[in-house]
Amino acid sequence: MKLELIATCLFGLEHLLGEEISALGYERTETIDGRVTFIGDERAVYRANLHLRYAERVFIKLGSFKADSFEELFEGTKSLAWENFIGVNDAFPVKGHSIKSSLFSLPDCQSIVKKAIVQRLSSVYGVSWFTEEAVKYQVEFFILKNVATLMIDTTGVALHKRGYRIESGIAPLRETLAAAIVATARPREDVLLWDPFCGSGTIAIEASLMMTGCAPGIARHFACESFDILSDKSIIKQEKERAYSMINYDSTFEAYASDIDESVLEIAKQNAERAGVDDRIRFFKADARKIEKLDRRGTIVCNPPYGERLMTQKEVEALYRDMGKAFSALAPWQIYVLTSAEDFQRLYGSRADKIRKLYNGMIPCSLYQYFKQNKGR
Repeated sequence: MKLELIATCLFGLEHLLGEEISALGYERTETIDGRVTFIGDERAVYRANLHLRYAERVFIKLGSFKADSFEELFEGTKSLAWENFIGVNDAFPVKGHSIKSSLFSLPDCQSIVKKAIVQRLSSVYGVSWFTEEAVKYQVEFFILKNVATLMIDTTGVALHKRGYRIESGIAPLRETLAAAIVATARPREDVLLWDPFCGSGTIAIEASLMMTGCAPGIARHFACESFDILSDKSIIKQEKERAYSMINYDSTFEAYASDIDESVLEIAKQNAERAGVDDRIRFFKADARKIEKLDRRGTIVCNPPYGERLMTQKEVEALYRDMGKAFSALAPWQIYVLTSAEDFQRLYGSRADKIRKLYNGMIPCSLYQYFKQNKGR
């Protein structure tokens, strides 16, 4: 069955997400803020969930149509072939978003979409009441500038929840964003990657998973595993076996993960063990303001406190000044710092070679990239 699929992501990660969709062999048809549409089949539904490192969810797109009114929303939804996916006993709860559109009341939109699906399925199955006690098909609508897109969520628990981070620190970095930062830093086998503000270890863990070719979803399950379109369970078995066969156990990649807080280091170690990469990462206590360059090539990749949940604003400003002094002595190592501080470069004492706008959850951030820094300033 040929399917139109939508992978969603944090704002700023669309390019990376599109590249990995293409690497999986699928044709991209559209990219807008926070989502990439592509063409695949039943196998692609599972494979995308298993392998997409920067995606938050993978949806099956039922269709798009103009919806200036509730009547148009109802008729457009009703015209879609929901029976191709939802059985007579299946559950189909509805939720969604509306942006820059005439239909802005989400509860009303939910109600209209639900009624339209019920009417469609009633005409197909010849029943007026649905028990909704079997497989759950989460229906989502997305209305942008009066164009409604109706979808079914194939992921379940969001993809950034890989399964290894049962515990985290006070201000955890989302796994998908950590992976994107690592990818931007271009990790290499012979270059040490060091996160001196490691917290729960997410950056070092994502780097290790990436460099060993381990699929990010290899240790978890997805909503689509119970869908009828994957009734051939051999697809799941084959894709899992394929993912395991792609792991490079001979990789020489190594990461350092240090933090001044010993309690979070214990959490980080446990997370790395669950991810199966604890042998790739050296965890140790260290003050990021006092780290010294090693006699080898290295890259610093970090997400220091912003002053949002950890440290006061004055403490953060002092930290950034100290970082600038300490990290300048690491030249010619490359430095990648994610922060929401708009005056970071002034505090750090050096202009970045490149800046990339990203979002850490709902917090607008910038990834400051230093790859031409000279020793001293």
